[in-house]
Amino acid sequence: MNVIKRIYLFYIEGFRCMPKWARMIWTLILIKLFIMFVVLKIFFFPNFLKNNFKTDDERATYVIEQLTQNNSL
Repeated sequence: MNVIKRIYLFYIEGFRCMPKWARMIWTLILIKLFIMFVVLKIFFFPNFLKNNFKTDDERATYVIEQLTQNNSL
C-alpha cells in the first residue's frame, strides 16, 4: 500500500472513531478556515498587481521599486 493512501486511511479512520462532539468541532474549524482563506480573500484582499498592471514585467518593476525605494524620514 502506498504511503499517501495509508495516511489518508489513517485520518479517515480516526475521524470515524471520534465522538460526535469532536466531529462537530472539526467541522466548525474547517468551515472557519474556509471563510478565512476563501471568502475574506475574495472580498477584502483583491489582487492589486493583477488589477493594476498588464504584464509580468510591469508587476516585477513595481515590486522592485517598492522594495528598493528610500523611505527614510
